[in-house]
Amino acid sequence: MNNIFLKKPAYLVILLAVISISCVSAQNGTTFLKFEGKEGPGKGKNVVLISGDDEYRSEESMPMMAKILSIHYGFNTTVLFPIEPETGNVVPSYQTNIPGLEHLKNADLVIMLIRFRDLPIDQMKHLEDYFKSGKPFIALRTSTHPFSIKDKDSPYAKWTWNSKVAGWEGGFGQQIIGETWVAHHGIHKSEGTRALIDGVDRDADHPILRGVDDIWAPTDVYSIKNLSSDANVLLYGQSTAGMTPEAPLMWDKSIMPIAWTKDYSLDGGKTGKVLGSTLGSSIDFQVEDMRRLIVNASFWLLDMPEVITPELNVGIVGKYEPTMFGFDSFRKGMKVADFK
Repeated sequence: MNNIFLKKPAYLVILLAVISISCVSAQNGTTFLKFEGKEGPGKGKNVVLISGDDEYRSEESMPMMAKILSIHYGFNTTVLFPIEPETGNVVPSYQTNIPGLEHLKNADLVIMLIRFRDLPIDQMKHLEDYFKSGKPFIALRTSTHPFSIKDKDSPYAKWTWNSKVAGWEGGFGQQIIGETWVAHHGIHKSEGTRALIDGVDRDADHPILRGVDDIWAPTDVYSIKNLSSDANVLLYGQSTAGMTPEAPLMWDKSIMPIAWTKDYSLDGGKTGKVLGSTLGSSIDFQVEDMRRLIVNASFWLLDMPEVITPELNVGIVGKYEPTMFGFDSFRKGMKVADFK
């Protein structure tokens, strides 16, 4: 009996620490990063960037893009991370916690790169409310398969990437973004992606494509099988025979859509717009026109196409040294503040 009472206070301290990190009382620099906007066309608008994938180092790319949007264009940006409650560390493989999603209530735009998340209902509810509002979002790389909800009784079980629920086949990715996970079309970590620009949209001066001339990405092309018919493909991906920009195109492989726009509506909510792209690893963002694609899309989705010119500043703010993609390749022991 004495041993039980001796251990109980220590247990309570640990429990309270876990609760304090995972609950909604997120703190700037502790469970999220916030960059106040400077002057620019985005002043007064709020962008929330959500990281949470095991492989493509979105915990590195999302803060970098947030600073570009804030410093160059005046957006208020908030970056959210997958956080291990017991340590407070940013742990991309921790599937069940992205604190700070209450910031979506005031968001005008969401940019996300997440994969197979199994978030608690209270966190999922913030996402549901945002998407039902019809506000725009950008979904990158593994965001075609963003959720893997283990509880079959959860109201969000149908959001799971391989859902078989009638009307929700393929889950959130298929039904809302336009595609779910299918396969690697290119050979992972051996072949890259050369973006081929849709000539019809280029000739029609689609605002998202202004100044987007040269994207080569070291990530391979994803297979696309069921892209919804209402999607407008802006970029196609051709596999390259190697992991350098100079690698030859592999004409024996078919091209696949790698960036598209479409309308979406979640369970009777308002209609909104999404840019889906299977590009997006942290090292992809070393390419200037990859960053330009996202900045242009941000303005377009916010109904500000007049701002977009081929010369928009997409220069990296500060130092950016992304990590090569791979499972368990994330930097260990990192706190949110380390990504400022």
